[in-house]
Amino acid sequence: MALLIGLVAVVVGVGLLVWLMTGWMRRRGLKTPGTSDVVVRCDQGHLFTTIWVPAISFKAVRLGMARYQHCPVGKHWSKVRPVPIDQLSDAERQEAARVHDIHIP
Repeated sequence: MALLIGLVAVVVGVGLLVWLMTGWMRRRGLKTPGTSDVVVRCDQGHLFTTIWVPAISFKAVRLGMARYQHCPVGKHWSKVRPVPIDQLSDAERQEAARVHDIHIP
């Protein structure tokens, strides 16, 4: 019985975390993670798209609202952050759309 209660608590906790992070990203003008690709910028300024699911990451180290992951543009490891689409020019949007990292969160 205690194991079942613990399992339910973990599932509810993860669900709540995903819900809160999704709301946080929507309020900041970022695409909702998990439903589509998100444009990110690495510390060296490269733009690319990635799958961004709150609280879940198999290819990167989570650092709050940033990640430490491989940048496929510069072929280096760097901290990356989501970029609101409305802050990008048309050329930057096209640049980000040309490069997508591996298709796992």
